[in-house]
Amino acid sequence: MKGWHDSFSNPRSVPGGLSAVITFLEGAPPMAAAIDALRTSLLDGLDPEAGPPRTIIPVPHGQLLLMPASWGSYAGVKVATAAPDNAARGLPRIQGNYLLLDDETLTPLALLDGIALTSVRTAAVSAVAADALAEPDASRLVVFGTGPQARSHLEALRCVRPIQEVVVVGRDAERTRAFAEESGARVGGPGDVAHADLVACCTTARTPLFDGSLVPESATVLAVGSHEPEAREVDETAVARSTVVVEAVSAALREAGDVIQAVEAGALDPGALVGLADLVRGGREVPPGRPRFFKGVGMAWQDLVVAAAHFEATRE
Repeated sequence: MKGWHDSFSNPRSVPGGLSAVITFLEGAPPMAAAIDALRTSLLDGLDPEAGPPRTIIPVPHGQLLLMPASWGSYAGVKVATAAPDNAARGLPRIQGNYLLLDDETLTPLALLDGIALTSVRTAAVSAVAADALAEPDASRLVVFGTGPQARSHLEALRCVRPIQEVVVVGRDAERTRAFAEESGARVGGPGDVAHADLVACCTTARTPLFDGSLVPESATVLAVGSHEPEAREVDETAVARSTVVVEAVSAALREAGDVIQAVEAGALDPGALVGLADLVRGGREVPPGRPRFFKGVGMAWQDLVVAAAHFEATRE
């Protein structure tokens, strides 16, 4: 199979050479296309362990994040900010931009909205994991959170599973009701995970959202809300019971509080972690009779893959 980086037209072959004008790509890449691009990149050999770690610089009101990557014909870097208090101001918690470059010349090619890109690529990665982990007929979804990632995950998971029933759990009653009306969901509580096929944790919570003993053996849990060792959305009980899949083992042991705290509590052996690439390529089988847990922290290769695919689709 040709890789997405091979099937893309080479920007250096454009008549007249590379343009000095950067393309400004507005809006979000299509979800289904993002899912396909990410899955294909892993099948074609992209190694999530090989990428440089995210640079995180604390500032008085949050964090500055720098995320570079290179793959195929492209390189790129996302410059983002994380401001926890922005929700109270009516502003996004995550903001930033993505600069896509030609890999050989490092000539800037396109500038993308970092918020839209992050929203799509995070949910798309979860969908790739869910497609490999969840039962084929998984139809009952519990979503924790009412923000952009909750909406994106609902869209992404509907791309890979026949979702029929959606339950939303949120802290703010008004926002939760609005989300439920908008998405055709019903308002529920943490106990609803006991009847879920899929659970998507898309919050800024610092402590577990539900009792891990309630998760059915056939369920798949996805957690993407944090990239800090001190924060987690899922308790060690759920982690200990589950097959644990991560984007990259090194990144998870560096940034994933759900994983790190379970290891520190003696509930998880780091050697048991399954990398997403191995799972997608069929190198690791998922044992039956236990829940499946995917923890994502967000990695630079994901931004690059989705940004490049969006750029190519726009050019076509």
